Amino acid sequence: MSTINLEGADARYVRTGTVQTYVHDIGQGAPVLLIHGSGPGVSAWANWRPVMPALARQRRVIAPDMLGFGQSDRPAGQTYNMEVWVQQAIDLLDALDLPQVDLVGNSFGGGLAIALAIRAPERVRRLVLMGAVGVPFAITPALDAVWGYTPSLQAMRGLLDVFAYDRGRVTDELAQLRYEATIVPGVQESYAAMFPAPRQRWVDAMASAEADIRALPHETLVLHGREDQVIPVSNSFTLADWIPNSQLHVFGHCGHWTQIEHSARFAQLVNNFLAEADAGAVA
Repeated sequence: MSTINLEGADARYVRTGTVQTYVHDIGQGAPVLLIHGSGPGVSAWANWRPVMPALARQRRVIAPDMLGFGQSDRPAGQTYNMEVWVQQAIDLLDALDLPQVDLVGNSFGGGLAIALAIRAPERVRRLVLMGAVGVPFAITPALDAVWGYTPSLQAMRGLLDVFAYDRGRVTDELAQLRYEATIVPGVQESYAAMFPAPRQRWVDAMASAEADIRALPHETLVLHGREDQVIPVSNSFTLADWIPNSQLHVFGHCGHWTQIEHSARFAQLVNNFLAEADAGAVA
């Protein structure tokens, strides 16, 4: 493993199975694994940088780039699916010698977190699902556009307008940075291989069985932005209904960027929720 620094957040490459995973690893205490979404130009740093410092004040924050995203490997001919990504996450926990973590999943990462908790429930202490896929729903025009992105600054600006409720957060600088991330050699090739049309099948492939979700034993916090155009808020109502030990928080004046548009509230909610387990307040 080699240690490098990216924009102030400790990061390094970790061998996970046969691939190298790029991981931010900051703070000390109970470990929490953050799994990012699937937008073009996304990475762990792009998704989680507003909340990592607040979470890391109380716990060890581990935020990987999933296979094909960010600075993690993009193996030639790689097939991308939930099984591959779940195995990568489990391999990461093994490599870091972490028998159990709290698990936070955003959007695509929420579906992945559900699948991991079903497959290896003993590896998850508590579960946080934010704007998550993982249940059946009709693909939204916004998600179809996100997964069908082809690189251009104009297209990226349009997608960021869809992600955010507050358009003031969508600056030309942000659009330029996210666009530039998608034109790094190899990035668009791997992204295009993940979600080719017709894209409803990838929504379906990320859905876990209702019976398996209903059987999840974990205390679960479900979060969603009320004005989310990418993933329907009804997904989170479904998850809160199906998961026995769940609670639901819906942010008003918020799109698909809960952790960015309401970063302080998001971090406080998550920290308070996980702190219950730290103190053993809830079995």
